[in-house]
Amino acid sequence: MGIRTAQTRDIGPLARLWWQGWRDAHLPIVPKALVARRTLDSFIVRMALALPHIRTVGPVGEPLGFHLLKGDELHQLYVEEEMRGAGVAALLMADAEDRLLEAGIMTPWLACAVGNVRAARFYKKAGWALAGTQTMPTEIPGGWFPLKVWRYEKRLSAAPSAWGAAAEAELFRPSERTAEAPRADIGAAPRTIM
Repeated sequence: MGIRTAQTRDIGPLARLWWQGWRDAHLPIVPKALVARRTLDSFIVRMALALPHIRTVGPVGEPLGFHLLKGDELHQLYVEEEMRGAGVAALLMADAEDRLLEAGIMTPWLACAVGNVRAARFYKKAGWALAGTQTMPTEIPGGWFPLKVWRYEKRLSAAPSAWGAAAEAELFRPSERTAEAPRADIGAAPRTIM
């Protein structure tokens, strides 16, 4: 399963994946005023605008996850619910880190909504360190919403990543999982706040 550049046919499915993943992680922890502005339509618009910067995994029109980079920030990383715990998030993370390195960024950052403990565990497992808490403007239709986030950073190395190798091994290893009982011990799906 390879990582590829997202295509126009991916916009709708990726936006739905992003919207649902955002809701799974954020409904209990962010202000209701922000939740009200995070409609599926808002994610479709954002996905269409971000498409040239989206890398995804899965067949065209049926993506399993994606990442979005903005400058030195890993701005988004989401995985389809059924694929959480299968190594897809780790594979996307490794690809994002490779792209950041290719751009000459040695210490990227990401934002995680305060309280998103599952994502925080994933980032820590991937070698990202909590750098602090801050209030950041998060994009909403027609403006910005201030949101308290944990800022994570990671010093990248040009050496091959054991993290990426482990992700590939998990994805390509014959699995004993069934559709009814997915594994939950490898790389929980991270979620950023945007």
